[in-house]
Amino acid sequence: MSYNYNQRNFYRPSMFGGFSFFPPVIKWLMITNAVVFVLVNFFGSFKLDGYPLSLVIHQYFALLPLGDGFFPWQLITYQFMHGGIMHLLFNMFFGLWMFGMEIEHIWGPKKFLIFYLACGVVAGIAQLLLAPIVDRPSMVIGASGAVYGVMVAFGMMFPDRYIYLYFLIPVKVKYFVVVLILLGLFSLGQPTDVANLAHLGGALAGYVYLLYDMKRIPGHDLFRRITWWWNGMFAPRPEHGDDAVEAKVYDIDERKSEESPTPKSDEVADVQKRIDEILDKIGRSGYQNLTEEEKKILFEASRKLN
Repeated sequence: MSYNYNQRNFYRPSMFGGFSFFPPVIKWLMITNAVVFVLVNFFGSFKLDGYPLSLVIHQYFALLPLGDGFFPWQLITYQFMHGGIMHLLFNMFFGLWMFGMEIEHIWGPKKFLIFYLACGVVAGIAQLLLAPIVDRPSMVIGASGAVYGVMVAFGMMFPDRYIYLYFLIPVKVKYFVVVLILLGLFSLGQPTDVANLAHLGGALAGYVYLLYDMKRIPGHDLFRRITWWWNGMFAPRPEHGDDAVEAKVYDIDERKSEESPTPKSDEVADVQKRIDEILDKIGRSGYQNLTEEEKKILFEASRKLN
């Protein structure tokens, strides 16, 4: 599979226009996964109390079924373990790098890392809770659940981008992602080594997050207001000393004149409209085709959100 680099609407990763081939989070995720893979396979042949060290590592850090060796930290650690070199390369290069590079540049490192790990955690929870019902409980390793969340996010942000299957067959990303999810659904309960429930859980996490991020979930503003209220309830309050200060009486007209003007709702709406137009332009022609002014606006907006 490859991206088509020739047509204007196709994704073209490059180091120009503010993009780098390996943004920081993706670079360190790839390095960490590779290091863990080498260490597990290198030290796995050693023995501890007569047991292969690889067995001990999997016992404590792979995702094991509930009641059969599960520990909470496994929801994170299993994402950094892989069963073979092809498993590792597929997740890191085909999934994470190809689909996540542009997303990290748009969102920023912090938001992308939280999203990636959260998708992996939800994927693990789906495997733990649903495997006894629709599949068979088993040990799970790999970043595929998190990678599926990244692919779904890319498909929702850039649905009409094209990829080339086997370097020959052009397919829009939105169709490719839907086919992958359907294959996972149809494979549930089948004898296979693929953790389809984890894949589907990660995909669902990515889908719900993008709906929320794009403000397409009903009650989005209500959820935000509840979050603000909750944070306000537990925010540290200023401590008052014993010194009393005489109250000052203000005239209403004087007070109004001293108040700083609040931003007008029309100005906020104009800024949001401008950002939406820039995001639409990225979806059509890619980040590299933005003007310097548009990149600056997008950067400032991203910094405020993060």
